[in-house]
Amino acid sequence: MSYTATTSGFPCWYELGTTALDAADAFYSAALGWTIASAGMPGLDYRIISASDGFGVGGMASYDPSAPAAWRFYLEVADCDASAATVAATGGTVVQEPADIPGTGRFAVCLDPQGAAFALLCPAPMNGEAPSVGAYAPALTGHGAWHELSAPEPEAAFDFYANLVGWTKGVTMDMGSDGVYQLFQAKGTDVGGMMRPMPGMAASWTSYFTVDSVAATAERIIAGGGTVMHGPAEVPGGAFIVIAADPQGAMFGVTGPQ
Repeated sequence: MSYTATTSGFPCWYELGTTALDAADAFYSAALGWTIASAGMPGLDYRIISASDGFGVGGMASYDPSAPAAWRFYLEVADCDASAATVAATGGTVVQEPADIPGTGRFAVCLDPQGAAFALLCPAPMNGEAPSVGAYAPALTGHGAWHELSAPEPEAAFDFYANLVGWTKGVTMDMGSDGVYQLFQAKGTDVGGMMRPMPGMAASWTSYFTVDSVAATAERIIAGGGTVMHGPAEVPGGAFIVIAADPQGAMFGVTGPQ
């Protein structure tokens, strides 16, 4: 089936693959205040994550109990098959070939040339009006806010995504011995940054979600059995961040006021 998206290059969905679905459900409900409910998909326990405003943010499922728990985000594209072909032609890997999700769209799961996982989605046409708020909405609590790529070769990584979804460069920040932090934009909007990873770390994406209080969220993360790996720390612009791992080891970030 062929779908055509009206926009492309923006993150549009967040998804947790976890080794312990019920435990992850309880952890994120308490830590981030999400409402998590079954999607009602036959043969698959897929759960929809909604923010406090009632809009969908993402999903979670246990696809492969032997795989490490991890978050990935979906990039909206105009043609999933063509974008997946571009991934393969430019050094990436298509892990899951394009397939339809009835009523949702056509998706594919990929690795970029340096091994960081992400997914593609061309949304299905909406019956009636489309939701007024998407999964990525940095100003709203519980929604996606920022996307950070750690890659051994950040410049090459930027070129890959720029070719794939049209990202452009934003501000460049000098981090001294840690190298350069390169902001990137989708259609003129800052949506994330790229940098070199810490020694020994593989290439990976970290998705950040907006919270009302970073410090209070960090306390809930720890109380729920998660680990705060960095922060709370102030970042340019006056916001604060925490980078954390849930009890099953999936990394994520939160951002907002202290």
